Amino acid sequence: MGYYDTIHVVKGDDKPEINLTLKDANTAAGSLVLDPNDPDTWAAIDISNPTIRVKFRKLGSTTVLDTMTCLKISPYTNGECQMAWNLTTLDVEPGIYEGEIELEYSDGRKFTLFDKLKFKVRDEF
Repeated sequence: MGYYDTIHVVKGDDKPEINLTLKDANTAAGSLVLDPNDPDTWAAIDISNPTIRVKFRKLGSTTVLDTMTCLKISPYTNGECQMAWNLTTLDVEPGIYEGEIELEYSDGRKFTLFDKLKFKVRDEF
């Protein structure tokens, strides 16, 4: 299981919003040859239908501390969305945290992206 690049944030902050482009590692983009190790070859996920959420927890824990709903950016076929922090999400101890991206469709089906987001939270002054 992999992580994307580490996102650095500060304890107690409520920004920045995190811009995400959701892609399917099992589907090639356009005329490209699919390389499971190269996200540039993956097709964007059409996010017209699902609600997109990011679950946030401390690395090594099973307890979800918060869940953020993402704002979809049109055109939805590009898989682009933005995650805004809830007002108290980053009111946590400094350390390493992870986020799981889940898409929930209107018929109740779910699709969880395999790779996770990784966050490093540092203490505020």
